[in-house]
Amino acid sequence: MLQKERLITEKHCCETMDYHANFKCELHIDPFECPDKIIIFSTKDNDYGLIIHDGGSSSIGIEFCPWCGSKL
Repeated sequence: MLQKERLITEKHCCETMDYHANFKCELHIDPFECPDKIIIFSTKDNDYGLIIHDGGSSSIGIEFCPWCGSKL
């Protein structure tokens, strides 16, 4: 299990981004309904976005990590 966690961690630029991009809520299946989910990551497009919590399913694309400043 530790090796699997390492692979996920290496996917993102820093520990904080790794935590937020991989965050899974136990109460909300839809990430756009969870107030604790703030980053959405698309494995298909390799894109990151800040979730807009307005009742819809919108996000604002980001090109740099809000925590470490790395280009995404």
